[in-house]
Amino acid sequence: MIITDTHTHLYSEAFDNDREEMIRRAIDLNVTRFFIPAIDSTYTKAMFELEANFPEHVFLMMGLHPTSVKSNYMEELRHVEELLAKRKFYAIGEIGIDLYWDKSTLEIQKTAFRHQIQLAKQYKLPIVIHCRESFNEIFEVLETEKSEELYGIFHCFTGNLEQAQRAISYNMKLGIGGVVTFKNGGIDKFVNQIDIKHIVLETDSPYLAPKPFRGKRNESAYIIKVLERLSELYDMPKENIAEITTQNSKEIFNV
Repeated sequence: MIITDTHTHLYSEAFDNDREEMIRRAIDLNVTRFFIPAIDSTYTKAMFELEANFPEHVFLMMGLHPTSVKSNYMEELRHVEELLAKRKFYAIGEIGIDLYWDKSTLEIQKTAFRHQIQLAKQYKLPIVIHCRESFNEIFEVLETEKSEELYGIFHCFTGNLEQAQRAISYNMKLGIGGVVTFKNGGIDKFVNQIDIKHIVLETDSPYLAPKPFRGKRNESAYIIKVLERLSELYDMPKENIAEITTQNSKEIFNV
């Protein structure tokens, strides 16, 4: 059984004291594929070090996170472009729109999102979308950019069934993480109405730890709790969920 964590910030400062042990815990549980989203240029060095230490398990993305879209965003996008031209990445991410922290940057967030979608098309890479309190705005951009060559993952999907179906219509898989284990998370009420071919697993560690670790630091090993909950909701053996969702991740990331 191979389990894939399609979204985990293993370079985060939250893991500075026990990073290797934490990653080994996950590998010991058959979580052997880690896809690493970018945030901004301040994390690039840490991402490359992570890849060097775990070359068989770590797959890097490149992009500018919407909460890092500030007045210097053009400079940050140039950093993204320079690295894409230099070496291989497996996705453009995480990119998107976040209106939880700062609504005043909406216009430049949309500009950065659209620009990075264009880069994804240029490099024939998937996108990994960050969407927080911004479904309408995200869909507005996707509607104008949609094409056969645009595809990817709606990371940490927390919308409703209608939004899920719309996301899938844009060639997006749904990234399901710890929220599916929450009592009032919402997605547990309908996720089994979505064909599992549209689902990938993720933790978003160190954030959004599943029950019974909610409120604590998340880590990739805890993806087992997401797997167990989906096994219940789909009434399907865990091994099957792991196999199908890993295959789905291979279709997205081409590895």
